[in-house]
Amino acid sequence: MTGTADPGNVALFGHLAADWWDPDGSSRLLHRINPVRLAYLRDQVTRHASRDARQRHLLSGIRVLDVGCGGGLVAEPLARMGADVTAIDSGEAQIAVAREHAAAQALAIDYRAIEVTELADASPGCFDLVTCFEVIEHVTDVPAFLAALHRLLKTGGLLLFSTPNRTVASWAVLIAGAERIARLIPRGGHDWNRFLTPGELTEALATAGFDVRQTDGLSWSPMRGFHISRDLSVNYIGAAVAR
Repeated sequence: MTGTADPGNVALFGHLAADWWDPDGSSRLLHRINPVRLAYLRDQVTRHASRDARQRHLLSGIRVLDVGCGGGLVAEPLARMGADVTAIDSGEAQIAVAREHAAAQALAIDYRAIEVTELADASPGCFDLVTCFEVIEHVTDVPAFLAALHRLLKTGGLLLFSTPNRTVASWAVLIAGAERIARLIPRGGHDWNRFLTPGELTEALATAGFDVRQTDGLSWSPMRGFHISRDLSVNYIGAAVAR
């Protein structure tokens, strides 16, 4: 398998890595949506693994891979929920920041600067859960990327993903609004033409060996802030199971 990371994206976010944990910095939009993504994760894992949602260490005994982990915004909460966490990113700078921050929190997370396809060759079928939040829109070869995720999961394992939709609304909100005007997202970090519609991603996941179980909107409103909704027009989040 060939690599799927975009070198330009890796370099761009690498330059911003030192700022990753600043809630008012260049990754502030990720900080704001993270609680909603984690709540969605808890709900999906509770149903998939028949866990008690009130359990503090909900992910105890579950081996999790966080793909495109950046500085560790998802990996650290996964570890606090009791998971055995491996987290990967193609950027050395991102992994260095993630390791330093986890060490300061006394969290044992196996961070690796490695391509997902390379890890799939080395560790097939090793994970119960794979998280892939705001990553698919950055890869250069979606079929190879999804095939690697499938290889990494055990049969019956759960994939959780989120990604922007390719619509006029997503261009207006994410590219024109969040990147160019509000500067909530690093400018040049996204290529709207790489965004996948829910139908396209569902088809690609099916080809890779997944059954999509649920897809929901990841939305924002002045009254509710970020929340899960039925509106998939800008960004969506979902769950799929490996066949």
